[in-house]
Order: sequence, then C-alpha cells, then structure tokens
Amino acid sequence: MALTSGLGGQLSIDLGALARNWRALDKVSAGALTGAVVKADAYGTGITMASKALHAAGARFFFAATPDEGMAVRAAVPDAHIFVLNGLYPGAANLYIRQNLMPIISSMAMLEEWLAKCVERNEAYPSAFHFDTGMNRLGFRLNEATLVRDRIQALGYAPQMVMSHLACADQPSHEKNRTQLALFGSVMTQFPGIPASLANSAGLMTGRDYHFQMVRPGIALYGGRAVSGRKNPMAPVVTLHVPIVQVKEARTGETVGYGATHALSRDSRLAILSHGYADGFLRSLSASNTRPGGKVVIRGKACPVVGRVSMDQVTVDITELGPDNIPNPGEGAEVLGNLLGVDDLADAGGTIGYEILTSLKGRYSRNYVGDGNLPPG
Repeated sequence: MALTSGLGGQLSIDLGALARNWRALDKVSAGALTGAVVKADAYGTGITMASKALHAAGARFFFAATPDEGMAVRAAVPDAHIFVLNGLYPGAANLYIRQNLMPIISSMAMLEEWLAKCVERNEAYPSAFHFDTGMNRLGFRLNEATLVRDRIQALGYAPQMVMSHLACADQPSHEKNRTQLALFGSVMTQFPGIPASLANSAGLMTGRDYHFQMVRPGIALYGGRAVSGRKNPMAPVVTLHVPIVQVKEARTGETVGYGATHALSRDSRLAILSHGYADGFLRSLSASNTRPGGKVVIRGKACPVVGRVSMDQVTVDITELGPDNIPNPGEGAEVLGNLLGVDDLADAGGTIGYEILTSLKGRYSRNYVGDGNLPPG
C-alpha cells in the first residue's frame, strides 16, 4: 500500500462496520434496549464520528466515562440519553443538569449531593444507581441497598436505572458470573419496577439471563474479542497502515535495537517503520532472542518485529519476502487489518484488545470510511 506523502501513518475507521456490529448485537439482545459505550474516545475510534454512526444505526443510550466525554456525545448527538459511568464529580451537578447528563451514582456522598440539587431546584433530575456485586470498583455496597431505597423513597425520587458490572464475563463458565447475577437479583428486589442493566459485551453474548432491560456493549462494537476462547463474530472496524522509512541489510550476529537483546541468527533484510510506542505500538510487542514479539503485514505477508520497539520506530525482519520483493521507502506496512487484527496484536503483546484500541492516539491521520449513516433495518 502506498501512503500519501507527508501524512505518515493512516488510521481508518469503518463506520459501516461499527453500525453493523451494533445492529448485530441489538438482534442478540432482542427484548432489551441496546446501549453503546463510547468512553475513551469511543475506544480510540473518535467519539464524535462513532456516536453519530451508532445513533444512525439505532442507538439512543450512550455511556461515557467522564462528563467531558458526555458533553462530546451531546454535541454530536443532541437527542441522546447519556449516562456518565464515573458518576457525579463533586461540585459538578449544575454542569450535568445543563448538559442533560445522567450520573451513575455509586456512593452515599454522590447520592446526597444529587438529591440536594434536585430539592434545591424542585425537580427530579435523572440518574442511575450502581451497586457493586463483586468488582470492588465503583458502586454502593450491597448492604447499602436498603438505605438507598429508604432515602429516595422519603423524597419520592426514582432512578432511571439500576446497574452493576460483571468481573468475569469474558469467561462465561466462571462461577463469579452466576454469583454476581444472583446478588444483582437480590438488589433489584429493593427497587421494583426500575429498569436494570448488568451485561457488557461479553455478558450480552453469554445469555439472556444477564440482559435485563438494557445491555451496554463496548469492545464488541469496535470489532474486539469480548469472550475468551471463542471465535470473534464481530466485524473489524479499525485498520492502521504506517510508512516504511528505510530498508537495510544486516549481518549474522549483529544486534537490533536498544539493549542489544536481539542478535540476528542469519544475514537479514530489515524494514524500519515510522511507528513506535508513542503511536500506540506497545513496547511489550518487542522481540528478543528469548521471546517473539509482534508482527506487521508487508506486501501481504506477516513479518516479525525484531528488537525492542522504540518511541518512534520499530524494526521488522522482511527477509522472507525474498530479494525480488523488497518494499520501497514510503510504502505502507499494515499494523492492523484483515490478516492481523486488534486481538492478534494484543495476544502478541500480552494484553487485551481494549488496550490496543485505546492506545491509538499516535501521529497518523484518521480517515473515516464506509457508510455509517444507513437507517436501521
């Protein structure tokens, strides 16, 4: 692939694939509303364009992590229903109200501040409540459910939704999933008639028992693997091509990269890419003589990384391309695409697809392709 001169790497986001993924998940969750998690700049794809495409596909409920992200969704999709996962930031209630953002309340302090603002303005502004059923992150403790119920009943207030979050949904057979499901069911007995939400992408795929009234897919929307050990059914959304800046010959015994951790076992041909950990190509994708690293695709063939990944460059062994198939400087190497996807790169780096996607903040142009504006159907 030839890259446009002067633009460096090129990140492409397929909005049509994003829309198709949402619709596919919406069919699986039939009977429950399907939201869309767009936190972390919509998993690196761009919160503005992703929100618009998801809205065009049929999404109406959006989940951001912070109020700033919520405001970005509001600007992109004025009629969206937007929940803020990190809850009510102290002193920020007026901002949430102005922007029509719903905090997901997770502590008594948050609840009291939000209720005080509702009383002050004589209006029951919407929110959601988060109960911790086993993550030990955000959330009311289970023994606070009765206290929360009594407090809101005294004021005649009701949340829009009660939710929790699964710790092990990527492992469907894990006993903790069933434990959390049971605990969440016990919480919901304190809030009869209030919609409930438990399932993320993996929970959505695990079974209808986890769906309740709303599901909250995230990683699956963006083409990432949600459930371990299963073939990923989602369409890839992101491709990334970066330029080759030099091709050089190296001799047996010479070392590559910082620390001299990779000595060549043969005469080799190397391609130096304008791409590094500053661009989201994780340092854990480095290779040495004791462990393999990541790969990139050059001229249709997966070529291994050699040596440590640098801030601005990564070195790839292209010897196997042969002497008559040498790429030219300026030619593109495929970091993410059809042959090597987000999860392939994650597996090679000892991480998860979430980290790969949310690390895509590098020095490359962002290009939106596909039709993300098709009507639902």
